[in-house]
Amino acid sequence: MRRQMLLAAAVLAAFTAAPAASFAQGRRDPEEQARKQQEEAAKKRRQREEWGDVQAPLPQLRNAGPCPFVKSLYDAARYVEFKDGREASSAVGFSGEIQGISAGCSYKDEQPIEVTMEVLFELGKGPQAEGRQKTFKYWVAVTDRNRDVIAKETFDLPVTFPEGEDRVYVTETIASITIPRAGIAVSGSNFEVLVGFDVTPQMAAFNRDGKRFRVNVGQTASAQQTP
Repeated sequence: MRRQMLLAAAVLAAFTAAPAASFAQGRRDPEEQARKQQEEAAKKRRQREEWGDVQAPLPQLRNAGPCPFVKSLYDAARYVEFKDGREASSAVGFSGEIQGISAGCSYKDEQPIEVTMEVLFELGKGPQAEGRQKTFKYWVAVTDRNRDVIAKETFDLPVTFPEGEDRVYVTETIASITIPRAGIAVSGSNFEVLVGFDVTPQMAAFNRDGKRFRVNVGQTASAQQTP
């Protein structure tokens, strides 16, 4: 977007300066005019080469603009089960936390935006967890800059905790998220991609209030809770 604005300003300046240049050329001698024409032609050739008008491949220029902002939603970034609704370390079942997100995108001309992302989950098993298997659920949503949800999809994340282990790490790859664009002027900065666990209202309130337990709380029974 910034490069397009700079180019537009340069073109405008060139058109503004054209009448004065033509008037000045009318008073130059033929030799000077020929020299100026040769210099101008050489300058245009250099510009065509620099800006890719010779159709040279530019694989490093992947995007026409910035990528969408990708992040976890605060209220749903952690998942903590409480037995009987009791917010205590001894009542924790399975838990999870989104530890990191990496993402990239590609688009050009009027093509849709293609987003690829990886999400790192840290998952825990507390004293009230039953068994060693748990299918967590998480969602990925695309919103516009007005925060309206354009699309949302929920995914299963099945996990088996090894014998004697109360914590595992899992990386999920979302190979392609396609975001249509209304036109060439619409860049990735108009969109956000949000990730979160499928949480209950109690879990969302627990996260919103800033409370937290370690993701592997329970087996050690030494939970940390911060106001």
